Amino acid sequence: MNNFKFLFAIVFLAGAFQGQAQTLYVDAINGKNVAQGTASDPFLSLEKAVAKANTFRGDNEITIKIARGLYILHNPLKIENASASANYFIEALVMPDDTAWRPDKMPVIQSVAVPDAKARFKKCVAFDIERSNVVIRGLKFIGNPSPEAEYFYAIERHNEKLSNLLISQCYFLGEKTFAPIQGAVFAQGAGIHIDHCIFYGCKNAALVFLGLKDFSLTHSVIYGAYEAAMWYGYGEGSNTPFTFSNNVVSNCNYLLVSDKASEHHYTFSNSVISNNQNYLGFNGMEVEGPDLKNTPIETNIDKTGSVILNEVTAKGVPVNYLNLAPNSAGYNLNAGIFKKP
Repeated sequence: MNNFKFLFAIVFLAGAFQGQAQTLYVDAINGKNVAQGTASDPFLSLEKAVAKANTFRGDNEITIKIARGLYILHNPLKIENASASANYFIEALVMPDDTAWRPDKMPVIQSVAVPDAKARFKKCVAFDIERSNVVIRGLKFIGNPSPEAEYFYAIERHNEKLSNLLISQCYFLGEKTFAPIQGAVFAQGAGIHIDHCIFYGCKNAALVFLGLKDFSLTHSVIYGAYEAAMWYGYGEGSNTPFTFSNNVVSNCNYLLVSDKASEHHYTFSNSVISNNQNYLGFNGMEVEGPDLKNTPIETNIDKTGSVILNEVTAKGVPVNYLNLAPNSAGYNLNAGIFKKP
């Protein structure tokens, strides 16, 4: 087990034994507006569950279990429980590696929010993370169809002083013509870990800038990012090492964009990085061009392999949709929504 995974697990396990866990249930099909939030009496909406969870106090672990169905958010869902030392899970009731899992068991999160008129630019957010120690697992995020939502971020953690954010086994599905995702994950601060996610058709998959430490992106598929698969660091933060391994990045504009003022030598390992228009770029606030002075360290990188995904067909949605097909480059990397090979 990698050191960062071990430390992250220890943090969570330690929190779990400090007090009794508090678990809430949400069901978009069978839930009720007025409910107790139990397995037998679930909330109808995520807003109700999060509002309840945000009132919890003490060092008790918090879990929100989400049943299958479509969850439409009209405003950012603020995860802001004051007991920041407690671990806060937001996860699917049935996870992708469970034997009962099928694509239709996955909760679907869609924001239809419009930008805040007071914001510096026209952005809106689905999950607004305003606390440390948050885990998001097994959810499908789709784009925002509002014509006013010029910049939509599925998950945002703006405060660089926060730590420990794990995003695992999630889909981020954007459609640039009518439901775009500007950035699937826009996060700052320490301990950002992304694994076993699929980013398909997002303008950018991961945007991380300030306060970076112990960042990792592993076992994920990024396909069709039409600006960049990843933006990393600002100023000195661009020089902070990170873990990038067992990923498949294809049909993107840039692999990675970072601050042009820095000299860094990022390490990419055990990954397929093929059929992208550009490799490294540098930025002001927009991509300005190829970064020619920074040379990445590459270990076991396939730059020529053909990436083939399991697509939806006339027969329906396959269980492994948008995961790598058996004849795809990188099939042996265990990248994609399932952790079990």
